[in-house]
Amino acid sequence: MKKYLFALLLLVTFSVKAQVPNTLSPADKVYGLSKFWQEVNYNFVYLDKVDRVKWENDYREAIIKVQNTKNDYEYYRELQKLCATLKDGHTNIYMPKSVDSLVYNDMFGKYRIYLSNIDNKAIITRTNLSIKDEVPVGSEIVEVNGLPTAEYLQQNVLPYLASSTDYVLMDLAVKDMLKGPKGEQYTIKYKTPKGKVRSLTLTHAKTTEQEVYPALEKRELLELKWYPNQTAYLALNGFHDPKINELFLEKLPELRKAKALIIDLRYNGGGSTTIGREILSYLSPDTLLYGSKNSTRQHLASYKAWGVFTQPKDTVGDEWATKSLMAYQDKLMHEFDYSPAQNKVEASEKLMIVPTAILIGHRTASAAEDFLIYADNQRHMIKIGENSFGSTGQPFMFEMPGGGVARICTKKDTYPDGREFVGYGVKPDIEVKMTLQDYIGKKDPVLERALMQLKGQKRHLTSKSNF
Repeated sequence: MKKYLFALLLLVTFSVKAQVPNTLSPADKVYGLSKFWQEVNYNFVYLDKVDRVKWENDYREAIIKVQNTKNDYEYYRELQKLCATLKDGHTNIYMPKSVDSLVYNDMFGKYRIYLSNIDNKAIITRTNLSIKDEVPVGSEIVEVNGLPTAEYLQQNVLPYLASSTDYVLMDLAVKDMLKGPKGEQYTIKYKTPKGKVRSLTLTHAKTTEQEVYPALEKRELLELKWYPNQTAYLALNGFHDPKINELFLEKLPELRKAKALIIDLRYNGGGSTTIGREILSYLSPDTLLYGSKNSTRQHLASYKAWGVFTQPKDTVGDEWATKSLMAYQDKLMHEFDYSPAQNKVEASEKLMIVPTAILIGHRTASAAEDFLIYADNQRHMIKIGENSFGSTGQPFMFEMPGGGVARICTKKDTYPDGREFVGYGVKPDIEVKMTLQDYIGKKDPVLERALMQLKGQKRHLTSKSNF
């Protein structure tokens, strides 16, 4: 009887996994791989930071691997693994919708489990309501499929994720630690906040229960709250929709009453740099706003051909030889013309310039980071929280076999003076991190520190040293 049940379980598991489509021929798979490899070589702006020998060897090995994949999911996983070696948050491989719809992250039938990286641990930060006592929020996953969590991440998760920064890579790895196709099974051990260690077997399947604990926070595009001492809290949760500018202008008369301001960019994943700059223009006394400096790779085929025969010693005092060698090494760059943006907002229209704290974190990304570059020289502004996402640029997007999509970063952004923030993140002036106890206690230490910094400040333009 036990053998029969075990065989039946295997059959059910196999039939569920068999739903993953297998539509691509070996030729399609090699073509898609080669297309991505070619576009990286031609367009990736950070190719000079790539170990070219390893990159070529990885491609050669991938040619064999992709042909041996059993379905479209496995194929795209191999592409993602190659892409991840480029270590760029704006260079990614996305699975076709037909495949992605069969891949679950937090749903396991009876169980729904959300994970977050807190204190470099895989912490359960939300569940479906019915299991909140069985799997308490704040529990740490200490083992997956017989491996310690750190080892499991290293072997099975981290190699497939693309990120420009190590800390965002770990955030993504913990969040996606149990991600897999429908029917995939995991055996985990987790330690509750009270120190008890429990085991649980999870199988990916749709969770029908809608209620989650704690309830999911609904974030509006723009949120305005008030705190004591006439301190306004303004959350700008995305620059992807120009409607946020309209909402900001609607709130502007009320914002003028503020004696201090908190701008929360911790959940702003970016969008359009122009949208964010238009908001900042009302918060700055400057007539010129200094944004990021941009460059891209330059392709001059003949110079690259000449560069084959050029040695470093030949470049001394020779501009032509220097250009040829750099073209051959894929390091020839085109610097875009740089000029600060004109602040077109009349002084009479401006929001009162008051002490301002900008809250930032690992999810402050792309155009939100561009906002921080514009705000960098604003003496009345201070950044509080953790390093930003550390990735921005202009991706070149193109279709892949079977309906997938790839994108490759083509533009390098730096501070106006050339300082790099891609790969490092924009650093806060005051670092504040959320701990597990903060999360369990529903505390926001970053917001609390901002309120403390602004409390009692003189209500006029001040330098950062006064914060």
